[in-house]
Amino acid sequence: MGYLDSAMGATGNNGTQAFQSHARLLQSVLALIADSGQSGGLHGLVERFTEVGLGNVISSWIGTGENVPITPEQVHQALGEGHLQQIAEETALTEHEAAAQLAEMLPELVDKVTPAGHIPRGGVGTVGTLLEQVVGRLH
Repeated sequence: MGYLDSAMGATGNNGTQAFQSHARLLQSVLALIADSGQSGGLHGLVERFTEVGLGNVISSWIGTGENVPITPEQVHQALGEGHLQQIAEETALTEHEAAAQLAEMLPELVDKVTPAGHIPRGGVGTVGTLLEQVVGRLH
C-alpha cells in the first residue's frame, strides 16, 4: 500500500486529523506540479531537481521503471526553503515533517500522473484534473 492509499484510508481516533493533514499536503503538491503551478508545474519541478543533481531521481518517477527513493533532505534541497516553508505552513506541519511526507508522496504521485512514462505534451493538467486522476487510480 502506497502513501496515497494510506492517506485516503486514514481512520481511527486521529484518522480525521491525519486525513486532513494528508489532504492538505496532497493539495499543496498538486498545486506545485499542476500546469499553473508556482514553480512552473511538473516541468519546472524537473528543472529544479536537475539543477541540484537529482534529475535521475525525478526521471525515474516519470519513467516506467522503478521509482528511485528520495530522502527528506533531498526534498528540502530540491524544493528549496521557500517552497518547503510554504507547504509546511499550508499543511500545519513542520518543515521536517513536510519533507518526510513529501519524500513518500512525491515519487508515487509523479508516477501516477505520468502513466505513459513521460510528461504529456499539454502538461499534466490543473489541480482539479490531477486530483481526479490520482483519486481514480487509487481504487
